[in-house]
Amino acid sequence: MSDADRDLVTSIRAELAGLVPKRACDRAAESAGLGSGLATREAAVARLAVRLERDPSEAGHLLSGRRRTKRVRLEEGDPSAVVFDWESAPDHCRIAYLRGRFLSRGSLSVGSGRAHLEFVVPGAEAPVLAHRLADLGLPASWRIRRARGVVTWKSADTIDTFLRRIGAGPAILELETRRVARALRGDLNRVLNAESANLRRAVSAAGRQLAAIGQLEGDGRLKEQPRIVRLVASARRETPEATFAELAERLGLHRSTVQRALERIESLALHGSEGGRRRQPRSTGSVALA
Repeated sequence: MSDADRDLVTSIRAELAGLVPKRACDRAAESAGLGSGLATREAAVARLAVRLERDPSEAGHLLSGRRRTKRVRLEEGDPSAVVFDWESAPDHCRIAYLRGRFLSRGSLSVGSGRAHLEFVVPGAEAPVLAHRLADLGLPASWRIRRARGVVTWKSADTIDTFLRRIGAGPAILELETRRVARALRGDLNRVLNAESANLRRAVSAAGRQLAAIGQLEGDGRLKEQPRIVRLVASARRETPEATFAELAERLGLHRSTVQRALERIESLALHGSEGGRRRQPRSTGSVALA
């Protein structure tokens, strides 16, 4: 990630950690989401842990006598010590729980038009967390990696929906704005590249055609060609940058007639009169090259 993308992720996490649940049940749910063994170097998450632990109804105890540091660690213990009853919890408590889980166990990567969000949890929790996310309409994949469970999203739309549901506001709007800007730049670059390639091909083709016209004119064969071939050759010399369609419009011909006339000219210059006769252009409707 670039520094700008990294700063944006930090802003999103700080914004989420700065939310203060009004309901006591939501505070308890978020505390449960943070877990019984929290370690973080993020000041915003550390402050959140302190705020939640001041409520005696919530689980966990801050270590007494710890040194002043950016790292805050909740007392390690049995992961089952912090229990959250997902099945009977209302949606607002579920959201608070997932916000805590994301802040303690989640990571977000953005950049180069891609987004990746994952939770790294105890192995047994991975399928449970994936099931809970699916309950909210946010299905995620999960796997075991180095004895830890990893629950993953790689869909930008799903990640945006999740972050918005757990409370991200201005920061997620900035993320979406950057993604749209990247997509527009990508589309613009593709269009410009395609136009540049078309222009290079057109310039190359026009150069070949002008050289062929000059060769036929020099050896006297151009005046022996049908009238339409001579008209197309004259129009090409006057407007070397014109496309087939523009030449056709100027001469009042079909585009295919103009293309075949120029192909005939190139073939005559390359293969001689026999090659030209073998590639006689077909007539189009009432228009013929003879």
